[in-house]
Amino acid sequence: MTPPQRQRRSPGSDRPAAPAPGGAPAKEGEVRNPERLFVIGGEGGGERADIDLVTLIVARADPPVSATPEQAALLRLCAAPLSVAELSAYLSLPFSVVTVLLTDLLASELVQARAPIVRQKVADRNLLEAVMHGLQKL
Repeated sequence: MTPPQRQRRSPGSDRPAAPAPGGAPAKEGEVRNPERLFVIGGEGGGERADIDLVTLIVARADPPVSATPEQAALLRLCAAPLSVAELSAYLSLPFSVVTVLLTDLLASELVQARAPIVRQKVADRNLLEAVMHGLQKL
C-alpha cells in the first residue's frame, strides 16, 4: 500500500485566513508581513528590561497622545495587573515584541513591572502546628 500523496494548494484555495500579528485577521490571498513586527517594536537595539513571562505589569497612567496603537492597547489592558504572557496572548504579538514595547513604557514610567508572588518553599512551622492542633480538637 502506498502512502497518500500531498497535494499543493494554489494561492486561491479554500484555506482559512490566519490571523495577522496584532489581532487583525489576514484577508483572503493576503500574505502576512513579517516586517510589521519590526515596525511595531522599533529598532530594539538597546537594552531590554529584565522581564519574563510571569512578570506582572500595571499601568501607571492613561495612554498619552504620542503612544503607538500597540502601546495604547497595552496601557488599557494593564489597568489591572496582567502577566506578560497574558498581554502577549491578548495582543496576538510574540513575547519578544511585547518585551520591546514594555521596555519603552517602563523607561517612560507609564507602566510598573512587579515580580510575581513567590510562595515559601517550606511552610511556617507555627502555622502547621496550629493546623495540627485544630484538627486534633475536632
